Amino acid sequence: MKKINKNLTLLLLGRVVSDIGSSIQMMIMPLYIIDIGGSSTLVGLFSFFYMVPILLTYPFAGVIGDRLNRKKIMVTADFISAIAVLILAYVSSINKMHIAFLFTMQVIIGMMYGFFDPATKGMVPELVEKEKLAKTNSIIATLRILAGLVAPLVSVLLYTELGITVLFLINGISFLISTTSEMMIKYNFKKKSKGINISAVFHDMKDGASFIKDNPMIYRLSLYFLLVFMFIQPIFGVILPLLFRTKLNYSDTQYGYLQMILLLGALIGSILVGILSKGKKLKGLMTFGIFTMVISVFAFTSLTFKNIIERLGSGSSLYFVFLASVLFLLYTSIMFINIPVQTMIQKVTPEGHMSRVFSIVGMISKGGMPLGALIYGVVLDIIEIEKAVLIAAVFVLLVSLIFISVFKDESGDTKIET
Repeated sequence: MKKINKNLTLLLLGRVVSDIGSSIQMMIMPLYIIDIGGSSTLVGLFSFFYMVPILLTYPFAGVIGDRLNRKKIMVTADFISAIAVLILAYVSSINKMHIAFLFTMQVIIGMMYGFFDPATKGMVPELVEKEKLAKTNSIIATLRILAGLVAPLVSVLLYTELGITVLFLINGISFLISTTSEMMIKYNFKKKSKGINISAVFHDMKDGASFIKDNPMIYRLSLYFLLVFMFIQPIFGVILPLLFRTKLNYSDTQYGYLQMILLLGALIGSILVGILSKGKKLKGLMTFGIFTMVISVFAFTSLTFKNIIERLGSGSSLYFVFLASVLFLLYTSIMFINIPVQTMIQKVTPEGHMSRVFSIVGMISKGGMPLGALIYGVVLDIIEIEKAVLIAAVFVLLVSLIFISVFKDESGDTKIET
């Protein structure tokens, strides 16, 4: 019988529980903002105010994660997030909620995630053997997706029956449970320095940036995701809820079903990466994911055109099947990109640089997401959805073709070890 890695189990438990709570809340937020009179611009702004604090925090969080106790960073970040969400629950319960206050709390939660994420990714290689990294990353991705699968129907049901306050309350409690689980991790922290000061922080940030700059593989991956995620991620947070509210005749429950199907696509993708990874090259899996992603984006674009919607039926089962299938494939393809890329970076990065490298990579690769959400929100008040998505699809195609042509010339390759 294989020995259970208790520390990894506690880490996974904490992440799964908090992911369930966060997914239940975040999945309904675009609809909630629209329902209380918000426009597409406000929906885009919400995503913007969530992502920007994460990105601005990442560089400092990475340095702190390499210098201080990663376990304490995770515990502190989750506890502060719990307090912030529980405050939202209270304010909502007394009917004093305002968009500005909601956005302010979201900024705080985003900052805490900015500290939490690099610390977690830096800790994983310390809890498992290097040869098990790919498998562990696949398991982490799979569990997070499974947690997300619980959210769509639960969030829609609770929102329609009990209101937004209950969703805030559940998320706050989930953060507290996650905090407790992380506190139980037995983590052998090796102090690397006497402390943190401004000079040391900027020195380590510069050191991490130099490492990425000197590693063409990591640099090109980060730049590619910066450009592509700017146009793809808002599809799920901005385009989809607007499409449901303005062009399609489906219920909130069907919106929940669609979100479940999206996460099933991610689940299948993560499982397939784990199965196909044995003896396979990371670049091959990633390239397959990129081509599939581009095809899926163009297929989704076609489904936003008015004549296609009218021909299939704006509230028909046929249209829903087509839409769900395309988004299922899109989510699957993203997992074929994300898991290999994370493993490639972990394998070539020294342990002492792990958090700062992931924080800078995260800042670069995700840097386009809040800007993209903001641009989508403003543009969609001016032009039709189908025109905006078509422009995005063409851009993603061109950037992907350039990236693949350059990246394939990289000497050598990295195999996933299982």
